[in-house]
Amino acid sequence: MRQKIKIRRATPDDANAIEALYRELVSNPTIHVSPQRLEQVARDEHTFLLVADCGGVITGTALLSLCLDVMFGEQTFGVIENVVVSSNARSSGIGAKLMLEIERIATTNQCSKLMLLSTASRTDAHRFFARHGFQDGSKRGFVKYRRDFNLVT
Repeated sequence: MRQKIKIRRATPDDANAIEALYRELVSNPTIHVSPQRLEQVARDEHTFLLVADCGGVITGTALLSLCLDVMFGEQTFGVIENVVVSSNARSSGIGAKLMLEIERIATTNQCSKLMLLSTASRTDAHRFFARHGFQDGSKRGFVKYRRDFNLVT
């Protein structure tokens, strides 16, 4: 019998499980998810760190940030980051449930659009996002990392 998947906001107790998921996403030894930061995120009304809870085991996560916009009155737009489903739980509907909850939150908050970036080599993720209605040809994404900032000191 399959465990029921519950999508909920992350709590500080989820820190270790989320960190393990992030380590599946990227190999970076400096990844650190602190319970204190999760508490801060939980209090932010514009940030939603979601987890997929399968009988007490965290098998997926996604972050949605709602950005206040001024172009169209009270609308927001959303940025999705760090969508991860554990490698041993993929193709079980967890990612789809995370995306549906993101869309529910976005609709509730008058969100005009959702945007995300995905590493160019993650073709399986690209197919997943396309199945969920994300288009890759309508806009072009640009990223500048902090190490490349041109700050004058």
